[in-house]
Amino acid sequence: MADALSAVPPAVLRNLADKLYEKRKNAALEIENIVKHLASNGDHDKIVAVINLLTTEFTYSPQSNHRKGGLIGLAAATVGLTSEAAQHLEQIVPPVLNSFSDQDSRVRYYACEALYNIAKVVRGEFIVFFNQIFDALCKLSADSDANVQSAAHLLDRLVKDIVTESDQFSIEEFIPLLRERMNVLNPYVRQFLVGWITVLDSVPDIDMLGFLPDFLDGLFNMLSDSSHEIRQQADSALSEFLQEIKNSPSVDYGRMAEILVERASSPDEFTRLTALTWINEFVKLSGDQLVPYYADILGAILPCISDKEEKIRVVARETNEELRTMKADPAEGFDVGEILSIARRQLSSEWEATRIEALHWISTLLNNYRPEVLQYLNDIFDTLLKALSDPSDEVVLLVLDVHACIAKDPQHFRQLVVFLMHNFRIDNSLLEKRGALIIRRLCVLLDAERVYRELSTILEGESDLGFASIMVQALNLILLTSSELSELRVLLKQTLVNPAGRDLYVSLYASWCHSPTAIISLCFLAQTYQHVSTVIQSLSEEDINVKFLVQLDKLIRLLETPVFAYLRLQLLEPGKYTWLFKALYGLLMLLPQQSAAFKILKTRIKAVPAYSFNEDGDVAVDNGNSHNGINFTTRIKQFQEMQQQHREHFRTQAQIRKKIAPVPKEEEEVPRQQEETKRPQLSELNVVPRSSRRSSELAR
Repeated sequence: MADALSAVPPAVLRNLADKLYEKRKNAALEIENIVKHLASNGDHDKIVAVINLLTTEFTYSPQSNHRKGGLIGLAAATVGLTSEAAQHLEQIVPPVLNSFSDQDSRVRYYACEALYNIAKVVRGEFIVFFNQIFDALCKLSADSDANVQSAAHLLDRLVKDIVTESDQFSIEEFIPLLRERMNVLNPYVRQFLVGWITVLDSVPDIDMLGFLPDFLDGLFNMLSDSSHEIRQQADSALSEFLQEIKNSPSVDYGRMAEILVERASSPDEFTRLTALTWINEFVKLSGDQLVPYYADILGAILPCISDKEEKIRVVARETNEELRTMKADPAEGFDVGEILSIARRQLSSEWEATRIEALHWISTLLNNYRPEVLQYLNDIFDTLLKALSDPSDEVVLLVLDVHACIAKDPQHFRQLVVFLMHNFRIDNSLLEKRGALIIRRLCVLLDAERVYRELSTILEGESDLGFASIMVQALNLILLTSSELSELRVLLKQTLVNPAGRDLYVSLYASWCHSPTAIISLCFLAQTYQHVSTVIQSLSEEDINVKFLVQLDKLIRLLETPVFAYLRLQLLEPGKYTWLFKALYGLLMLLPQQSAAFKILKTRIKAVPAYSFNEDGDVAVDNGNSHNGINFTTRIKQFQEMQQQHREHFRTQAQIRKKIAPVPKEEEEVPRQQEETKRPQLSELNVVPRSSRRSSELAR
């Protein structure tokens, strides 16, 4: 201390702490000259003493004017030292850096000014304190005082110039400091950070691209900043980095892919679009590097395919197509199970486009990695079955394509049909809304005969007789009306002359017995007219109920369609097709006379020319109890047994309903006439009771 006091006059020290800036400035000039003189004489001990005096008595003083003077004095001393200043920086710089956090804004301002002047003198030697200076500047960039901010910006520019021309700057030591601050929300700090990233990236000797994964997330975070200027700066920096990636032979795509995947789900549209643009470029550029990240990338782009922003949808679709065309080896990290899991989850998306693309992925995986996919079949099968209830027809058709692809193997075909039947059983709406579409599509994809034979086998042993009847009626209607099953109908028409037709007829017969109208339809299609006549006459009073008459009404109308044109033409040869006439008259006798179906059928039979009845005819086509190996006696017995089961089932169900809802005694005594009015009226179904028909016949 004594050395310092002997070197610096007391008047200079007093002026250095004066409240007037001019006096402090003049005192600083005196100190500069004093230090310059000491340096020229090589008196470094006194120089150290002067610096210590300025530090302890001034920069750390409780008096703000002393602190201001100390900062000006340290800067002046550095100027006085000139080329020898570097060896004293350890004493000079720390007090100045400490002043950056001073409570007095004027002190902070003078600290910026002092460090600016120090940096101008020492230049590259200054780099050893870079991290501390950067930390201080980062804080000052958001200072509450505008003058301090302005001074900090000037210092920041100088420091950037020094760094860009220095060969001592350590990017490895700087990156952790940058990474810690990238998620700061203050707009001034964000501008400060982006500015540094841009400057350092412009230096050829500094490889910022290699460290991009460390601060990439922070840059993407700035894309959603409320300030347009910050968004623009961050976007500009990202665009520059993306261009560098395109031109770089070595890039760490994996770490950045993880960041991009997360940002692709950002609520901010611009962030999502930028992230997807990067992913799109990565998929094109990365080759095999991204293979382990395919599942994560797929999970990011599938939802974006349905984004409300068109630009995002376009990029997402392009990326998705690019990704799907790439062939990857599971041995290289391509996780088939994980990608299947992503696709399965996206089948529950509320957006149709996303669900469609998820199904395309499952189909692609089946085509390219079938053995691996089948290992995960249990994980996706239920979801695929549920997707059959999707409100979109396109989705349902794609689901069926996937199911058909899986069902190429016999064991999976059986599993598909069993599970499909189970879903129809537990979900009536699926059968009503999608049943025809599903069955028809499967018949196209998997061979109609194979599908119908399998369905028939399952229905033959169905324990739920009510469901079996409904299902058979649905299958029968599809068989009679669908263009996809035209070949099957042709084969059934050859039942009496073709072994293949006979086998199909016999295969369907057992399950078709669940529905009288279905078996009648099948027999008409197979031209087993004698047998169908026997079936019609075997029907009991219990069989001829409202449901039966409704189904019969549909059948009569179907007889007027092109499918049964051959049958109508056969009416021109009554001698040859006696049993056909008998069967049709049998149906006519079952129909209420006032019903539309009765009138349609009666009109058709009357249309047969009278002369045709006078021609000599051949023996009926299906004459006898056996023809082409079909034992019709066994078949009629089979039908009767099944109908008996249905009658018993109906009675049992009626008893159960009666037990669940017992009728009060007073209601049991209601007159029979009132009870009759509560029953379903056949007239509502465009038919009249058989009793009314008999009365009309008697009246005639």
